Amino acid sequence: MSTGLRSATRTREMSPSAAGRTKRGRKRSLTLTVLTALMALYTLVPLAWLFFNATKTQEGLFTSFGLWFDDGKFALFANIKDTLTYDDGIFLRWLGNTLLYVVIGAGGATFLAALAGYGLAKFDFPGRKGVFAVVIGAVAVPGTALAVPQFLLFAQLGLTDTPWAVIIPSLVTPFGLYLMWTFAARAVPDEILEAARVDGAGEFRTFFRISVPLLGPGLVTVLLFTVVATWNNYFLPLIMLKDPDWYPLTIGLNAWNAQSGTAGGQAVFNLVITGSLLTILPLIAAFLLLQRYWQSGLAAGSGKE
Repeated sequence: MSTGLRSATRTREMSPSAAGRTKRGRKRSLTLTVLTALMALYTLVPLAWLFFNATKTQEGLFTSFGLWFDDGKFALFANIKDTLTYDDGIFLRWLGNTLLYVVIGAGGATFLAALAGYGLAKFDFPGRKGVFAVVIGAVAVPGTALAVPQFLLFAQLGLTDTPWAVIIPSLVTPFGLYLMWTFAARAVPDEILEAARVDGAGEFRTFFRISVPLLGPGLVTVLLFTVVATWNNYFLPLIMLKDPDWYPLTIGLNAWNAQSGTAGGQAVFNLVITGSLLTILPLIAAFLLLQRYWQSGLAAGSGKE
């Protein structure tokens, strides 16, 4: 029997309800495809605009179409060189500051979230439900609502205009703690912990030698969230820092962008756009390299017992 005859036979044998479900499934698939395409377009168009305009000179930004190259000159490499050397290479200083805040702040936040989440998931102690309520409540509080109290506190401690004013608040991530809590509850079997304790392993050795490898996907997920949050942090450094030498990239690029509105200031929009492109490249690389880990971490963390 030919392929066409077999297909026709299966279509005739299919019940009306099954045929209706198939049509509805195809309609839903088409709708999801269209929505996915629209979301991809919404996400990629700003990135395309950033790339195309990073290849233009200051004059070319205003004389060419935003979503295509300038016919006059391809200035990407010249813009990158000028961005890295402008104002005595302050961009590299801002990049170093951002890396400092990310390594200590985001790395420390991930480590503390793993310790706290593991402890809440695997140890029973008085007040555990109260801690859970506080964590859930902290997740719902926006960071901007805490900025002014944090500024007043750090001003009393004399830590404003220092890196610690940005690093210390970054060490606390309620969402990361909650994610590690739920992930550890499912990823680390109690039987393995009991076997390690019977063999004489201490709690810290059990955590680092047995639990941490099992918590790998959750750790990567929390690390990515905290890295992105710290890398893109704008409001907290804005109110905490006055010295440009301690600016992260977000504040520094905004300062360059604001130069055009000051008396005697130089407009460097091409450098702002090129610097923005250079700023997002590490985040894109991190997501592409660690994609499979953070996806599995999100899936596991969203489950319930």
